Parts: sequence; structure tokens; C-alpha cells
Amino acid sequence: MELNDANLQTLTEYLQKTLNPDPLVRRPAEKFLESVEGNQNYPLLLLTALEKSQDEVIRVCAAVTFKNYIKRNWRIVEDEPNKISDPDRTAIKANIVNLMLTSPEQIQKQLSDAISIIGREDFPQKWPDLLTEMVTRFQSGDFHIINGVLRTAHSLFKRYRHEFKSNELWLEIKLVLDTFAQPLTELFKATIDLCQTHATDVNALKVLFSSLTLISKLFYSLNFQDLPEFFEDNMETWMTHFHNLLTLDNKLLQTDDEEEAGLLELLKSQICDNAALYAQKYDEEFQPYLPRFVTAIWNLLVTTGQEVKYDLLVSNAIQFLASVCERPHYKHLFEDQNTLTSICEKVIVPNMEFRSADEEAFEDNSEEYIIRDLEGSVCQEPCSPDAEG
Repeated sequence: MELNDANLQTLTEYLQKTLNPDPLVRRPAEKFLESVEGNQNYPLLLLTALEKSQDEVIRVCAAVTFKNYIKRNWRIVEDEPNKISDPDRTAIKANIVNLMLTSPEQIQKQLSDAISIIGREDFPQKWPDLLTEMVTRFQSGDFHIINGVLRTAHSLFKRYRHEFKSNELWLEIKLVLDTFAQPLTELFKATIDLCQTHATDVNALKVLFSSLTLISKLFYSLNFQDLPEFFEDNMETWMTHFHNLLTLDNKLLQTDDEEEAGLLELLKSQICDNAALYAQKYDEEFQPYLPRFVTAIWNLLVTTGQEVKYDLLVSNAIQFLASVCERPHYKHLFEDQNTLTSICEKVIVPNMEFRSADEEAFEDNSEEYIIRDLEGSVCQEPCSPDAEG
């Protein structure tokens, strides 16, 4: 397939037909796209369509089709034919980051997923300049672009939470830390400063707190396997800001929705996860900061309501306290009878209550409710393999 206007027009027409509710129109269009996806330039035509089409629906359709194409075909299986030509692979990697970062958010998320799929196969050996290209975009000052980079980096790095230790993994994480840790820290500090500058601008705060949540998730992934020297050296910076964010209560970010967690709850939940990680794995280095986190998270628990939107925050906060109280050298923090009584009365008993929302969820889908209830206290992210979390 040549990269020309005629083929682009044909592709656009078939993409349009795949959206038709009539199966007699939709299914032949889907079959046609499947029949031509092995042709050279097919993925480049999809990228051209999502970049240049004037129809936003077609752009999103092209982005989803491209992501699914990458998911099915990018991996090279030994003794099987290469499903994507080498020139197409090179062209995709040369253009996709910039295209992702300059696209609307709905398209950006699809392309970010595609980059993550490619990265899992090709980074770092076959895509050594990926991180450098992404990190340079931190200087743009455009948080649409910055959040695109952070979202993509999170998709790439979150597998470090689950990978078995190996020399290959250590080398990859070292490369990531050498390239990414310092710029991420500088971005973290700059974003904190911007939150203070725009403290009365709710729209700016929503963007900035989305960034802080993604940065906090990246911190967790990059620190999971071992305590990197860089983060040990910069622990004061990270923990001071994490503690300040835990105790922050900005009225502009509070939501009336009782079901869905808001930006404040999501950020504080992740910070509780980060503190629990350090308390469990790096307790000696974390010891100077631990008492203030115990106090902050304890206060958070006793002042947080029973609404569903706080479930993840409460679960992660309790997990932090559980990880601390099981350590013999921290038991003095919990020995006082008043403290134990307060934990039982203000934390344990209220969170054993079977709320009307729980009853409704159980009635709607009992199996899903039981799975969520069993996994809730151990699941670090939304319990879905494709969850952004």
C-alpha cells in the first residue's frame, strides 16, 4: 500500500464503516481492514489518518485501530514471519512520540498505550532514544504534553513492580534512573511550586494534581525493586513534599460525588502506598520520616468519611499502619492504651460497617463485589490487567 491520498481516502471510508451499527456494513469493513493490515505502510496510513482527518470520530477510530494493530502484531515470534516490516517499525518509532504528545487527550491515551506495547518489546535495546525524547518534553511547560509523557512512562515502568529480579532488569532500571530520576524530581518540585502559585485556580489545580498523582505512581515503580541511590540521596525532598500533600486540604479539589474518588483522594492514596513501600522495604532509611507519616496518615483515617470514594484511600492508609505496627522496633508507637482504643473505635469498627452502598453493589453483582472485597486490601492498582492504576 502506497502512502497516497487515494489509499488514505479508502482507509478513512472503511474506518467510517466499522462504526456503522448495521452488521452487514460493519463486518465486511472489519474484514477488509484485517486483510490489508499485513501490507507495508498500513500502520503509517492509520497514523496519517489520525493526524490529518478533519473528523474527530475518525481520528479516534484510527487511534484505537492502530493500538489494537500494534497489540496483535508488534511482538516478533521466533520462527514466525515478521508481521510488520522493518521500515514501518522504524517510521512508527520515529514519529509516534511526537504525534502522541500533540494529540487530544482521547487520542493521546491510545497512542500512549501503543508506545507502552512497543516499549515492552523494544526498550531499551531497539529503542534507546525513547526516554531522552520523552524527558526533553518536560521543558515544554505544557502540562498536556507533560502528562502525556508521565502517563506513557507509568505504563512502561509499572511492570517493575511485578518483574522477577535479573541482571537484565537491573540494567534497564539503572538506565531509566540515570535518564529519568533527576528530571522527574525537578518536575515534582516545579509542580508543587505551581500548585502554590495557582492555589485559587481550580482548573489549573486539576491538571497539576493529575501530574502529581502520575509522578507519585512513577516514584513507586522506580523504587519497588530496590532503593536507588538517587532517591536515597533525595529522600528529604520527596518525603517532605509527600507529607505536605498528605496534610493538604484544598476545598477547590473536594467533590460532591460520593462514589468516585477525586484528585485529592487519588493522590493521597498513592502517597500512602509510597510510604508503606518505604516502611516495609527500606525501614532503616525511612525511620527519620516515619513518625510524621504515622501521625499524618492516622489523622487522615480518623477524619475521612465513610463514602465509597474514600475506600481506596482508607484501604491504603490502613495498609501503611499495618506495615508499621508489625515491625518490632515501631511497636512503641502503638503501645498506649488510648491509642489502641482509638484505633478500634475510630478506624477498625467504622470500616467494618456494611454500608447501603455495599449492599447495592452486592445486589448488582455479588461475584464482582466479593472479588473487590478480597482484593481491595492488597491490590495496589485497579484490579484489571489493562488498568492505568
